[in-house]
Amino acid sequence: MKRKFSFVFVILAILLLCSSLVLQASSVSVYVIPVKGQIEPGWLLFLERSLKMAQESGAQAVVLDLDTPGGFIDTARDAKKLLDEFTIPVYAYINTDALSAGAYLALATDKFFMTPGSTIGAAEPILLGGGQVDEKVISFWEAEMRSTAERRGKDPLIAAAMVRRQLAINGLVKVGELLTLTAQEAEKLSFSDGTVNSISELLDRVDLSGSELIYSSATFWERLSGWLINPIIATLLLVSGFFFVVVEILTPGFGIGGLLGIFSFGLYFGGHFLTGVSGWPATLLFLFGIVLLVIEAFIPGFGIFGITGLVAVIISIILSAASTAYGIYMLLISLLIAGIGSFLSFKYLQRKGALKSFVLSQSATREAGYSSGTDYSFLLGKEGQTITPLRLTGKIEIEGKRYDAVSESGFLESNEKVKVIKVEGYRIVVRKIINKELQR
Repeated sequence: MKRKFSFVFVILAILLLCSSLVLQASSVSVYVIPVKGQIEPGWLLFLERSLKMAQESGAQAVVLDLDTPGGFIDTARDAKKLLDEFTIPVYAYINTDALSAGAYLALATDKFFMTPGSTIGAAEPILLGGGQVDEKVISFWEAEMRSTAERRGKDPLIAAAMVRRQLAINGLVKVGELLTLTAQEAEKLSFSDGTVNSISELLDRVDLSGSELIYSSATFWERLSGWLINPIIATLLLVSGFFFVVVEILTPGFGIGGLLGIFSFGLYFGGHFLTGVSGWPATLLFLFGIVLLVIEAFIPGFGIFGITGLVAVIISIILSAASTAYGIYMLLISLLIAGIGSFLSFKYLQRKGALKSFVLSQSATREAGYSSGTDYSFLLGKEGQTITPLRLTGKIEIEGKRYDAVSESGFLESNEKVKVIKVEGYRIVVRKIINKELQR
């Protein structure tokens, strides 16, 4: 009886062991991380989170699903550092294109495979607005591509020819051209590790057949922050921020212009902060600059507060960008567009549309059907002085009494001598009095 019991126990133990081995084999998983579109700082946060999840879940490998035209060089280098520190094998699956920084990222993996019809190469660095960068940057990027290719046993000359136009490889690329390889060419040159039709086929090549595929996807905040720091979107945010700040400066009180300006700048700095591109120093420097500009608004003359505040705002915008070059480019473009937009808005829309509620440009005349308990027509031709700066609108004093007034054109400082040249209901228009002695 005891022998039968022992036999049954041994059989059960063997069955349990076999079942655990089967379960363990079936639990082999591979994380698939998409690299779609531009390689930018927002995606880097997603990559870091995905690699951490793969590590914690016990994944056997990670596959980067590549279809990218490239992106930020700094971001690609940071991604390579993450892959170098990662202990699990990482493979690249080039599904359509791996160009520029995408080619560099493919070379940084343990092995990369390409689908039929896909391409890799064209890794020459370019400026945000187009054009070539200086030799120093090209030389550095060429060295990065060479060393990364050598580390993975690839031909470094092929990697270099993807960056530098001056290199020629017999039968592949001529001087003056950038090298881009098709899947067939890359496999023939042993630059890629093979051509596959799917991720499942890739896993067959690396002895991970039958693995469970777990697809990682970006969170809402990762997608939003990545979208906000896109150079085009970031520039538009700066344009709207500067435009609405100008609207706020040129109108009395604090209104919708100030709120929209704060909102635009908040999105710009918030996006760069969330993606880790900038930190608290740049954001605090911007807020410091805004405070100084507000102080300047209530002090006659454009003095130390205004200059310091403007410099602080400019530096903070540049520091918060993905690179100094990107920051300067976006700042100049946004200032130019915002300046032109502000000029046109106040020149042509001052007396109509939504702006007339901002700049006190309505004519409340009797002919227009308005009636007023106060008649300011007696002020016509009288002289007084400004008691606040007239950023188109402000306050003046005539014979000891204060009135809201509108400058005929341009900005007037406090304590300027002015003359009333037009009265339309509540609207008092003044012109600066120029000293006759100065005119001689």
